[in-house]
Amino acid sequence: MTEVETIIKTVLKTGGYRLGSKSTLKSLQKGEAKAVIVASNCPEDVLEKIKSYDVKILVYDGTNMELGALCGKPFSVAAMAVTEEI
Repeated sequence: MTEVETIIKTVLKTGGYRLGSKSTLKSLQKGEAKAVIVASNCPEDVLEKIKSYDVKILVYDGTNMELGALCGKPFSVAAMAVTEEI
């Protein structure tokens, strides 16, 4: 298991996260996101918006479908905001 997968598993247990591009960008706008995890195939426009904030960006090696599955969701997840210290 990679470091990013370990972080994802930890935040899923604690509940300190927001799933999806829109929720991630809202968390960034509100200053709630401590870090952002993006799928390897995160859309370029979303990634550029995330990069405009001063936040640590971690790249999950899998696709958005694999990230969604890792989070226990039946849909794709291109980005997720971590709202607690990691």
